[in-house]
Amino acid sequence: MMRKSIHTRDYAIFLELLIGFRHRAGLTQTQLGQQLPFEQPAISKIERGERRVDIIELKLICECLGVSLQEFIVELQRRIEKNAE
Repeated sequence: MMRKSIHTRDYAIFLELLIGFRHRAGLTQTQLGQQLPFEQPAISKIERGERRVDIIELKLICECLGVSLQEFIVELQRRIEKNAE
């Protein structure tokens, strides 16, 4: 049986990248939540892996963090490939 993607090493890399971009943007979870249609508790759950992120939410988050969705995906793929070596 295949594990749910939220419990994989790749998803952990996704979360690390998401948190890293938030830190680089100099935003707290609260500040990020104020810019989104969901608030800090949802950001916390996302970063802890308790709440999944759909592609539209990821696009909104990326925009708030000053990174394009494409840049995020390219960096995610690079890190996943590096981890697989």
